[in-house]
Amino acid sequence: MNVLMISPGFPAEMPFFTEGLASVGANVIGIGDQPLGALPDRAQKALSAYVRVGSLWDEGPVIDEVRKIATQTEIHVVECLWEPGMILAAKIREMLRLPGMTVQETLPFRDKETMKQVLDQHGIRTPRHARATTADGVRHAAEEIVGYPLVVKPIAGAGAKDTYRINNREELENIFPALGHVPEVSVEEFIEGDDMTFDTVCINGEIAFSNVFLYRPRALQIQTIEWISPQTIALRNLEHESISDGVRMGKAVLKALGFRTGFTHMEWYRKPDGEAVFGEIGARPPGGRTVDLMNYTCDIDLFRGWAEAVCHGRFSQPIDRKWNAAIIFKRAIGEGAISRIEGLDHLMSEFGSHVAAVQLSPIGAAKKSFRRSLTSDGYLVVRHPDFQTCLQMADRVGTDLTLYAE
Repeated sequence: MNVLMISPGFPAEMPFFTEGLASVGANVIGIGDQPLGALPDRAQKALSAYVRVGSLWDEGPVIDEVRKIATQTEIHVVECLWEPGMILAAKIREMLRLPGMTVQETLPFRDKETMKQVLDQHGIRTPRHARATTADGVRHAAEEIVGYPLVVKPIAGAGAKDTYRINNREELENIFPALGHVPEVSVEEFIEGDDMTFDTVCINGEIAFSNVFLYRPRALQIQTIEWISPQTIALRNLEHESISDGVRMGKAVLKALGFRTGFTHMEWYRKPDGEAVFGEIGARPPGGRTVDLMNYTCDIDLFRGWAEAVCHGRFSQPIDRKWNAAIIFKRAIGEGAISRIEGLDHLMSEFGSHVAAVQLSPIGAAKKSFRRSLTSDGYLVVRHPDFQTCLQMADRVGTDLTLYAE
């Protein structure tokens, strides 16, 4: 089977998915705008061939190049797990008459307002919402449709980049200069509660693997407060009543959007009264090393599992959710280069086998901007069968492990 993989080396998780395709027997043809030598070694080794184009976002020449490739090598599957390239992937599928998501099917996963309109029609609880392309449009949505507090974020964004919580008209006016580069935004009701996820690998409309994450603290706080050590917690028990409404909603969202095969990542809100409210969904895996975190809950390989699903229509790995797992991201104190790390040895000796991974910036490495990278200056993964014990260990990593930069 020949698989065309768009952007096989970027973002950071893509080489692992490219490797996953090769591991299930696919001949992986990569296409991207990086030089082959600039791709991570993992991606280079997994590729059967690589085609470099001038720009992935100049769609016409890219589609023409793929058309040439297809005259010499039959392409069976087209994949892209990077959000900005998913419409391109759909156009290539349509051009080659291949199975998979069409442009029409992909659009609701890329356009947050269209996404919510579709779900509204299916009776799924979404925040009050409106789209806007001008400052006056944002003002009208805020004052006449949504009300305060509200959130303003890009229509086609991913994660919490360029996302703002707004409490009043004055705060609204203050964000307009920062949004000058964003062509269209979604203005929506701010939902008080926990930030949760529902993640799946699906095959022909059936869920083969599912997962729920809890973000601690909420995503907007993570983006604005530097001293925080953000946590993502993978829940072991997906049958717990506290998340049952969110899981049911997630399944309803997949059905409403007609999703068939591949990875999905849905974010939802759990209100204090238990109500589940939809956030957004992408036809892609989550970033921030959270696929690794899902792997740690079951001791499986979802990079390979996804590849097996899209190439062969099966998921053969047994799923045994043994662990709650938490990834804790660290941000160095100070500016400059990492000068010392304190607390690691003590945590390692205390938690022992419950530490599943350690990946911290080495001494001498430049401190990274927490606004540009969730992984920041590194992370630890801890896991435990008991949920509260896992949370306690995660909090200890947050408070007792410190990186300094100077």
